[in-house]
Amino acid sequence: MQKKLFSFFLSILICISIFTQLPLTAFADRDSNSYDGNIFALYAGNGAIVPPSTSLEVAIKEKRPILLAFYLDDNSASKRFAPLLSDLQSRWGKDVELIALSSDPYSVDPKAPITSPSHYWNGYVPHVVVIDSNSMILYNSQGDMTETEIETALAKATGRSIDDLPRSSQSFNEYNSEFRSK
Repeated sequence: MQKKLFSFFLSILICISIFTQLPLTAFADRDSNSYDGNIFALYAGNGAIVPPSTSLEVAIKEKRPILLAFYLDDNSASKRFAPLLSDLQSRWGKDVELIALSSDPYSVDPKAPITSPSHYWNGYVPHVVVIDSNSMILYNSQGDMTETEIETALAKATGRSIDDLPRSSQSFNEYNSEFRSK
């Protein structure tokens, strides 16, 4: 009887230890400054935005219009901005080089060469700079930005009309659906 009781308690102890060792559920929080992973994959459904397909230096040398965006993966404003940037890439990606850079490795240095991201970085995220094919800055803003403001600069940089680009009616999740309806 004592062996059976011992075996029973040992079985219970083993079950408890197994269930307490299981990993906890991961929580992503768009409105916190916590690191959740790649914000473009998580909040915009487009992890292909990073790393960029080309460098700023190459895009400037090739005289391509550029949408340069600075962000941080652990910044709530950048998390809220990710779906907008993904939407801009889907609409303008064939006409501009979208270069999204985590701001961590850069310092504010307006005297840096124009081929260096530090030349454009102002110390705030999210931060967007639209550069035309002649390396002229057409738009430079941070924080809350509207799609219309950025698209107006992109239209000027590319010579395309905003109305030429169809709106997508698809939504990845509740975070990027808010930008599809504007």
